[in-house]
Amino acid sequence: MTDKRQRLFLNAFLMNTTSHIQHGQWRRPDARQSDFTDLDLWTGLAQTLERATFDAMFFADVSGLYGDTDADYSVYVREGLQIPSNDPVVLLGALAATTRHIGLAATSNVFQQHPMNFARQLSTLDHLSRGRIAWNIVTGTQGNGYRNFGHEDLADHDERYRWADEYVDVTYKLWEGSWDEGALLKDRERGLHADPSKVHKIYHRGERYRVEGPFLPAPSPQRTPVLFQAGSSRAGRDFAARNAEAVFLVASTPELAREQIAETRALAVSYGRRPEDITFFQGLSFVIGDNPKDAQAKADYYDEYVSTDGYAAHAAIVDLDGRVYPTDTPLREVRTNTARGFIEWLARDIVDREPTVGDFSLRWARGSRVVGTPSQIADEITRWQDAGVDGLNVINWVLPGSFEEFADLLLPELRDRGLAQSEYAEGTLRRKLFGYDRLNDRHPAARYRGAFTHGPRSWAEAEAAAKQTAAAGVV
Repeated sequence: MTDKRQRLFLNAFLMNTTSHIQHGQWRRPDARQSDFTDLDLWTGLAQTLERATFDAMFFADVSGLYGDTDADYSVYVREGLQIPSNDPVVLLGALAATTRHIGLAATSNVFQQHPMNFARQLSTLDHLSRGRIAWNIVTGTQGNGYRNFGHEDLADHDERYRWADEYVDVTYKLWEGSWDEGALLKDRERGLHADPSKVHKIYHRGERYRVEGPFLPAPSPQRTPVLFQAGSSRAGRDFAARNAEAVFLVASTPELAREQIAETRALAVSYGRRPEDITFFQGLSFVIGDNPKDAQAKADYYDEYVSTDGYAAHAAIVDLDGRVYPTDTPLREVRTNTARGFIEWLARDIVDREPTVGDFSLRWARGSRVVGTPSQIADEITRWQDAGVDGLNVINWVLPGSFEEFADLLLPELRDRGLAQSEYAEGTLRRKLFGYDRLNDRHPAARYRGAFTHGPRSWAEAEAAAKQTAAAGVV
């Protein structure tokens, strides 16, 4: 008899594109991800995932191509590697209308949209979905993405997080502070739709943004959407420790995940939060068989469709002109500033011959996958849980088949072990995940609740108050 465990959260890790993570698999006869512009694909998948009681559909996104300025980008177009791709925020509206429980998370870069308009979009979606929206906060790694939005090039790494600090600060003021509790009345008898004394301008003036307010949407069920973040650098972990409720990990082993989780939770405590205020989701893909031989045969079949060019291009294993190195290129001849740690690890791991770009791509393709029977896979998942992981971002090979297989073959084993839920709790996504609808009082956004009730009534007053605060040395 298997001991029951605390259940894990399950997200489907998706992108509104053809080739997201598992490059080359779109060519398989059972793959439909190249039909990503077909709304029926997404609504059907959402309903499949909801029947399987997944917690959320987690959509990745990019704002531009990978690679250097003016470099050849034909490999990305040829592979369908995140181009073409469509806006996930638009898609969430349709999914909200065709589901009832499953959470809907979208990635949005801080530079691609003004925080006022973005906050309004997510509040609208949170209203329409009855509180099921999440935001994956990213700062971007593609220089092309920055240039697409009028910037000279990719901002410095730590500067991107300074930018994110102000961006989320604006959204917190709008979501948490602009409308007091009880402001919206809809009182027909008195003809009073909302109480003007409880709706406030925020008068934000920072390094990048000047936002007056008030916020146009009234508070949505969650006010602030559930906050995801995926940075693994020191600056990224620091940002997550202050802001995230959930962190997406891509650790190569449970031991490395344990280290990152411990460090981020310790940082959270230093900012006045509790360790349990942040949950951690590891990205994994699964090859499921009735027996070990069947599982390995499936894995070998998947390998037949692996695009070595696709994986190398995604990791930016390209020359100075943007061309992917030939698969037989020795890794020692590769010149790149990305994936250096993985390249060095692979060079140490393969000792019987010279490791090549082809070896790199195959290892990258297999790095997040777990192959085995449902019981074997569940055993491996418990290793990640023992390392501190709270949930999984399940990476598909094909749509919708990978998730249908997960639901039919692996989910019963996970439920038998207490690792997966079999029904949804009622309420918002935050309530389903954490037991409450609004951000807790330890989150930095909470400081804006009621902060503008007796605030400035003009820009002149706001700027005078800011000068006074600065002179007093208050941060």
